[in-house]
Amino acid sequence: MPKRESMSSIDTAWLRMDRPTNPMVILGVMALEKKLPLVRLRQIIGSRFLRHARFRDRVARDGDSAYWERDTRFDLSAHVKRTALPRPARKPELQDLVSDLANTPLDPSRPLWQFHLVDEYDGGSALIARIHHCYADGIALARVLLSLTDGAEPDADAPSDLRRDNDGDFLQSWLAPITKTVSSTLKVGGGLLGTYFDIVLHPAHALDYARQGIDLTAEAARLALMPMDSQTRFKGLPTGVKRAAWTDRLALHEIKAVGQAMGCSINDVVLCCAAGALGAYLADHGDPLDGVELRALVPVNMRPEGEVTGLGNYFGIVAVLLPLGMENPLERLYEVKRRMLELRASRQAQVTLGLLAAVGMGPAALQQRILDLLVSRASAVMTNVPGPQQTLYMGGARLKEILFWVPQSGDIGMGISVMSYDGGVQFGIITDTSLVADPEKIARLFAQQFEHLLWTALLGSWETPSGPEQPDRLPPQ
Repeated sequence: MPKRESMSSIDTAWLRMDRPTNPMVILGVMALEKKLPLVRLRQIIGSRFLRHARFRDRVARDGDSAYWERDTRFDLSAHVKRTALPRPARKPELQDLVSDLANTPLDPSRPLWQFHLVDEYDGGSALIARIHHCYADGIALARVLLSLTDGAEPDADAPSDLRRDNDGDFLQSWLAPITKTVSSTLKVGGGLLGTYFDIVLHPAHALDYARQGIDLTAEAARLALMPMDSQTRFKGLPTGVKRAAWTDRLALHEIKAVGQAMGCSINDVVLCCAAGALGAYLADHGDPLDGVELRALVPVNMRPEGEVTGLGNYFGIVAVLLPLGMENPLERLYEVKRRMLELRASRQAQVTLGLLAAVGMGPAALQQRILDLLVSRASAVMTNVPGPQQTLYMGGARLKEILFWVPQSGDIGMGISVMSYDGGVQFGIITDTSLVADPEKIARLFAQQFEHLLWTALLGSWETPSGPEQPDRLPPQ
């Protein structure tokens, strides 16, 4: 029998979250200006992706325990495949393929990842990646995918670095790291586990803990007692049939300009547009909007600043409540800013990282109860990732676009992603078709909402609400 290595408790937690309706698979799309031969792609995957030996391991289970086990019959051709589309293939055809692959399970007898090369897409190629969340979180996997590319002067041997947006506005760099080291976070979170379980099982005890004046305990109480967000068509039981869509590239400098003109961050602008698009979609279907709010669970990088090395899952989760019922874009923008300032002062990410680490070591049934409590309070998972702002190449072909989605947990049926790269920003959405059958409409509405804000910035007159200045970065804890 191949040698086994115990899976970390956090990675085990994400492995256990697999459901038939929501497999824990991270999905990525990269569009290339030129055609990339399959043999060249396999060379790149073999020399760069597989430099992480973990990707040669499959998952083995023994009761509630999970292990990494080397695949002694590893076959690269089973993981890097050519997939054809009807010609000429454009974005609608690629969206159909991405949706089909989102509905296709990975082979559990092999390492849980796969690349699909579309070598006839929009005059070039497209690459679709599917990687199980138990290998790594979105931040680490974004870096791995970008390591398949080169900078302006392609170098076949040197991987590229994942660079942060210089302004530090995007949520991943904006909120994280909340603690100085991951180890201290795990220590604090693990010590809080008993208190958290007590709060979950006996909510009335929350006030007793909160009276002690311990910030982290109060955060656990808030998580346990968090009310449901509004009941909309975005909330319901998913069937497991997914559909993906995304916008064309929006100019990053225009988003920055709108934020600067209104005294808000890039992240405030993005969240405002997302809330506006979702609200407009509900309005188009005749749904009530008065007071409607949607809670999105947002992964936050918890690694020490500047450290994105290796694989594994090192992130917490914060819950962002989006005001869908505010039709006025300026009112909505400033309300988003106010809520994000409050969120910055919380310890939600610390609590959830420690919680995930601890429940991964406990019985699967108990973990499921805790996680169901959290995801039942939300209707979407949202990621906002800063990519490099220089042009990248893969196998000599310019990378035109890159998007990816993290999976949705529990019964959540919507995933939203925002990715910046090379001066552009793209909004992506994936939905369960039983809840939203046409996510491409929400993608179009996102672009329209930004246009509304842009024209307001150019033609309107307003006063920035008074309040504390928003720093570029979270101060050290």
